[in-house]
Parts: sequence; C-alpha cells; structure tokens
Amino acid sequence: MATFTELLSYDNDVFRAYVFWSTILIVKTLSMSFLTARQRFKNKVFANPEDAGPQKAKVKYDDPDVERVRRAHRNDLENVFPFILVAFFYVLTNPEAYLAINLFRAAVISRIVHTLVYAVWVIPQPARGLAFFVCLGSTLFMAFKTIVFFI
Repeated sequence: MATFTELLSYDNDVFRAYVFWSTILIVKTLSMSFLTARQRFKNKVFANPEDAGPQKAKVKYDDPDVERVRRAHRNDLENVFPFILVAFFYVLTNPEAYLAINLFRAAVISRIVHTLVYAVWVIPQPARGLAFFVCLGSTLFMAFKTIVFFI
C-alpha cells in the first residue's frame, strides 16, 4: 500500500494528472469573468453606473447575453469545487492510473465543452446536458469509490 507522501508525489502519475487537469479547470473558471466582461462591453450594459460612465452604456441587470455567461459561470462554481475536492480524495485511494487520468480528463473537457455550448456558441440541448452529466458522473463515480475505500 502506498504512503500518503508517495500518493502526493511528482512521481505519481495520477497526482500529476490531477494537478494538471485541476489547474486547467481553475484557469477555465477564472476566465469566465473575462467572458462576462466581453459580453458587457459588446452589449454596452453594466451592473454599476460607475462602470457605464464614459462609454454611454446603460445600467442593466437582465441582459440575456450577459446573464447566459453568468449562469455558465455559476454552474462552474457549483461543479468545479466539488470535482477538485473529490478528485483529490480519489487520488488518496491509489486508483488505477488509466481510469483516474481519463476520469479527470473527461470531467475537465466536458466542463470546457459545457461553457462553449452554453455561453460561447449556443447549441440546443442535449449538448449542454451531456457535457454537464459527464463531469457530474465522473465526480460521483470518484466520490463513490472514495467512500467505499475509506469505510
């Protein structure tokens, strides 16, 4: 059985993949603020009068394009943190590298696809739903395996 230090080592391929894919996901989530700002400037709508200032933009809280990006960002915040935490716990179970790495990869790519089909190029369902459930399924699978391991 691997020790805690061995599991969280640069020599552990699963841990390295976890760090890589989690960092990609964090950067992707942080980039949502820029996507929101892009929509605000494009549509000339801002949430605060001081932001609307010299651009002769209006203060508006319900612009559909801005709100779509904000909903995608909120969805990230609701799903990314649980994934990162559960995936870390999953690393501690010393899972099979092939399975773990592909679970991380599938979850992160699906979150990127979710943003693309929801907030960048709007594609009708089931595209967004499928992307959402791939990450959710990966996270729940890892959670189940972690719970069983630590019982």
